[in-house]
Amino acid sequence: MATESLPGAIRVSRDWLDRIARNSPARLALLVFAGIIAVETVLLSLPAATASGERAPFVDALFTATSAVCVTGLVTVDTATYWSGFGQAVILVGIQIGGLGVMTLASILGLAVSRRIGLTQRMLTAVETKTTRLGEVGSLIRAVIIASLVVEGILTLVLVPRFLVHGETFGQAVWHGLFMALSIFNNAGFVVINGGLTQFVGDWWLGLPIVIGTFIGAIGFPVILNVSRLWRTPGKWSLHAKLTVLTSALLAAGSTVAIGLFEWTNPDTFGRLTFGDKILASLVHGMTPRSSGLSTVDVGQMRESTWFLTDALMFVGGGSASTAGGIKVSTLAVLVLAIVAEARGDRDIEAYGRRIGSSTVRLAVSVAFIGSTLVGVATLLLLMLTDMRLDVILFEVISAFATCGLSTGITPELPDGAKYVLTGLMFAGRTGTMTVAAALALRERRRVIRMPNERPIIG
Repeated sequence: MATESLPGAIRVSRDWLDRIARNSPARLALLVFAGIIAVETVLLSLPAATASGERAPFVDALFTATSAVCVTGLVTVDTATYWSGFGQAVILVGIQIGGLGVMTLASILGLAVSRRIGLTQRMLTAVETKTTRLGEVGSLIRAVIIASLVVEGILTLVLVPRFLVHGETFGQAVWHGLFMALSIFNNAGFVVINGGLTQFVGDWWLGLPIVIGTFIGAIGFPVILNVSRLWRTPGKWSLHAKLTVLTSALLAAGSTVAIGLFEWTNPDTFGRLTFGDKILASLVHGMTPRSSGLSTVDVGQMRESTWFLTDALMFVGGGSASTAGGIKVSTLAVLVLAIVAEARGDRDIEAYGRRIGSSTVRLAVSVAFIGSTLVGVATLLLLMLTDMRLDVILFEVISAFATCGLSTGITPELPDGAKYVLTGLMFAGRTGTMTVAAALALRERRRVIRMPNERPIIG
């Protein structure tokens, strides 16, 4: 009898999820993430979660839980030594749930938007995404989970033998390989290896998986799905996939070259390395600002020019509906295309034979402005709460907003008030731009009467 009622229960649950996603996507996102963070905080507050057997301070438990679920990687205590095996497992579960939740929830919000923005827009969306039905949420979630597990499994199989070669026991190698695989793909930035990753600065066997895994995790599930279906015919990729892949590749290549040049002679970072090690370090640190937050050299010893460039890269982040944070590369691409079209005097904003509507440009401007505002307000608050320099505060704030996790090392030294500010910023950075984008798109409406057009002076 219970078995017979199961399909009905699933159908009711699916309808309930569809209704919430359609009517209040922002509330759904906030509730889901807040609930998971609350559970993680309670578990990390247990004595069994710490290596010492003592309860972790509430601020550290909350900060770590938020950092894990929001796949950020900023920490107030050392993950490898402070937390017990149970505590690390709790963090790993938070990373996995957070990573899957980001991609799944963002995709659901995208479907909700496509359902509500009008018939013409929905028809165009159907061409791009091959679906406009919220009833396909179940299939979407399954595809996200399968794709994630496949990539994470491959990364684990690649990393475990390397840790075995470094003298670890089989159990340690499997644990470190699994943890790092999930941390890399989900762009989480957590490390459970004693001594961190600086000891592997010249290890290509570990460095390349970080680069490739970060890129795949940050590209976004809609792009992964679109490219996997049409990998033989790139010309048929959706406009979103084309813009995301191209912009991501240009940012990765440009940042790799720039960071390599900035740090090449820095004796505290790249200067002491061999030529091959410098190339690998450049690749890793050209990719990790996209959101993974993993570093093989001491970020606190980098030059200020590198910090400034990293600030910009972290703020942009990765692809939409990905594990990466930031305002997203598609937002940057749309803004650049709008500037180019305005400079040329073009009436329409076009790319790859498609026209980008003014509503998309307005949405991109809104997301960028909201992100800048969050960063500005949080920076001011931390400057008030601490006596630290602007450059290190700004780096930490952008890293929290973009859920990146790169740090100059000041997070553990911050007062509790500043830690709470960064906790809120990580939450806002993970859910804020996603939910705001959905909310603004869902508010699009047609007006019968339009006011006369007049242009104020700009610039």
